[in-house]
Amino acid sequence: MKTGLVLEGGAMRGLFSAGVIDVFLENDINFEAMVGVSAGAAFGCNYISRQKGRALRYNVDYCRNWKYCSFRSLLFTGNMFGADFCYHELPDKLDIFDVETFKNNETDFYVVATDVETGKAVYHKCTDAGYADLEWIRASASMPLVSQIVKADSFKLLDGGIADSIPLKFFKELGYEKNVVVLTQPRDYIKGKNKLIGLSKILLRKYPHLLDTMERRHEIYNEQRKYLFEEEKKGNVLIICPKEKLPVGRIEHDAEKLKEAYEIGKNEALENLEKIREFIK
Repeated sequence: MKTGLVLEGGAMRGLFSAGVIDVFLENDINFEAMVGVSAGAAFGCNYISRQKGRALRYNVDYCRNWKYCSFRSLLFTGNMFGADFCYHELPDKLDIFDVETFKNNETDFYVVATDVETGKAVYHKCTDAGYADLEWIRASASMPLVSQIVKADSFKLLDGGIADSIPLKFFKELGYEKNVVVLTQPRDYIKGKNKLIGLSKILLRKYPHLLDTMERRHEIYNEQRKYLFEEEKKGNVLIICPKEKLPVGRIEHDAEKLKEAYEIGKNEALENLEKIREFIK
């Protein structure tokens, strides 16, 4: 039975997931495939490159650097999270990403983005962590209104969480029947309506299908969580999530809060370690 790992996004809430996957690395917990959405892709790639602690390290080191994440970056580059800095300068020069280990890892790695022309999710299998793969990861984490549209292959893309925040059905269709799913919101979380849909309709008016998906996003997300919990009852899914709301915002410049979210993720993974081993055995 094929096993998969699914990481949802949540911007800086993704430090919770970073803590979880570092416990997996420490304890040799492996999956046949992994899919990441938004921060789940941007931080989750370190699981494939086997770089324990890297996601926490560079977030703590650069959380106050305007080139990494700031309104100044948004003003001067069009991206709240600086595209060149985050996805090229940082992994190539400042905190080097282990491309060779990534390429040699037998675990397949997929990322999810949203096609702005259709409003539908598109999926990309990353194979070499080259420029094209990094642009897909950037697209997956490009939040609307604070990011430029990313062109990758023949697509125009934004955040994967718009169309498919928890791509469990996608993985099941690929044949991964038993999946560990890492959420960054607690079990009782219910997503509300998009409060910025009015502004989105102005700034993204060229993309009506995207706007339709954005307007229904809370319904899509809550339905995905319902399906997820149904699959858990059937024994097909093991869920790891925080017990309560994490102490970080989507944008976070407090290094101590980032560390706290990471440690919460580690503790949740450690609490469930034997259950995980039994589940994927």
